[in-house]
Amino acid sequence: MDQQIINLYDEYTHAPLSRNEFMKRLVVLTGSTAAALAILPLLENNYAKGMTTPSNDLFTEYITYPAVTGEMKAYVARPIKEAKYGTVIVIHENRGLNKHIEDVARRAAQAGFLAIAPNALAPLGGTPEVEDEARTLFTKLNQDDTKQNFINIFQYLTKRKDSNGKYGCVGFCWGGGMANTLAVNVPELKAAVAFYGRQAAATDVPKIKAAIQLHYASLDERINAGIAAYEEALKANKVTYELYMYEGVNHAFHNDTAGQRYNADAAKLAWGRTIEFFNKYLK
Repeated sequence: MDQQIINLYDEYTHAPLSRNEFMKRLVVLTGSTAAALAILPLLENNYAKGMTTPSNDLFTEYITYPAVTGEMKAYVARPIKEAKYGTVIVIHENRGLNKHIEDVARRAAQAGFLAIAPNALAPLGGTPEVEDEARTLFTKLNQDDTKQNFINIFQYLTKRKDSNGKYGCVGFCWGGGMANTLAVNVPELKAAVAFYGRQAAATDVPKIKAAIQLHYASLDERINAGIAAYEEALKANKVTYELYMYEGVNHAFHNDTAGQRYNADAAKLAWGRTIEFFNKYLK
């Protein structure tokens, strides 16, 4: 697919670009309205394709915990055996908690972890079925409150008998940015993994105590613009980190519901590295 089309879709899903404007520009790139409509399903997420990990051999539940206002909700998955597990916070993209992210949580559970996926949109009523509505809700979130709502999960975790007290997080896109934010703000965090997420400010890097793992897509110019300053700060502050660049792939390459942006080989490699990283720091 023409990279200009993928870049336009990335702009649409991350910038204040209306659907009407997106479609007008897509028609220009594809040459006709019919061509634009034909290519649209190849770009938009199809969550039915992302529900690949069964839950019948896992323990799963939905939980709530206190938010700054109201309450947060989260999906939980872990091995069915009652034990203490290394604990992974799974952080969604800018669409709220959906079936794909719940599937990712089950993947972490199958690897032997207690996985908890909070929903940033819970205080606003939860995740709408229509993605455009979800992205609109994200513009209404108070950033400071949302950050605190994710920090609050760690207090909740101290009460769970199935956590071993070693905490990590993995986030994707918006969630990758939140993973970096938690690394700055949660000193007890042992490991933070960010997939194509906004980097922490260089001035905040001295606060990081966790080991950091970063996954980037070579075609993701928007996010990659912040890599150099972040890596320089990580080195200067002697933060343990790993940085991987996946050549020829796009933002959202790990998301198997993301149509043409998904790359199975890069996703498998990156997820394998993620689990190896968590095995090292959380078990």
